[in-house]
Amino acid sequence: MLILSFGFQEGWTMIEKVPARKVTGKVSRVLKAEGKDFASAPTDQLELTYEGVPGDFHSGLTRLSGGREPWYTRGTEMRNERQISILSEEELAEIAPAMGIDVLEPGWIGANLVLESIPNMSYLPPRTLLFFEGGVTLRIDGYNAPCRLAGSRVAEATGAEPGPDGDYTRSDMALAFKDAAKMKRGLVAWVEREGTIRPGEGVTARIWEQWIYA
Repeated sequence: MLILSFGFQEGWTMIEKVPARKVTGKVSRVLKAEGKDFASAPTDQLELTYEGVPGDFHSGLTRLSGGREPWYTRGTEMRNERQISILSEEELAEIAPAMGIDVLEPGWIGANLVLESIPNMSYLPPRTLLFFEGGVTLRIDGYNAPCRLAGSRVAEATGAEPGPDGDYTRSDMALAFKDAAKMKRGLVAWVEREGTIRPGEGVTARIWEQWIYA
């Protein structure tokens, strides 16, 4: 990997600059959340429009702000950059034993896509483009940090003990998920080019030139 250092503004600051590159992988599974919450279920194919997956819990050109956006009053309408949730087969296989369970089903934590063969997928940087063989293009917004709400669904699905007052978000399993899934929870993305994604098709991640502004 080529890393360049150069001067920046006043004085000299060592800035790491990494050239652009491409990484290839494959679509393992596709899922859709058609209920009243983010839990998703396997489907044969995933139809995508500029609003995301029609009928999916996270579809829409806009969404309402929440705890991730403290700079807005909660409930403020904003651009929906979280249309698609993407997980990695390899990372799921690492999270499960760290939580003491045999398997972590992607639908429990709301996945739309599960990819394979992309090393350290959760580390793909913002603006990375995912080009799918069928013609769809997704643009990565960023990392999807693990939360206790997703962990609570794992707790319920695996029959774990709830927390105080029957609250699964305060269960040991929910807390274990936050730790075990750190930097393995996957990514969120939005639709740059519409189309259909099917299991088995190839995907190419185009990673832009990167540098750290510090």
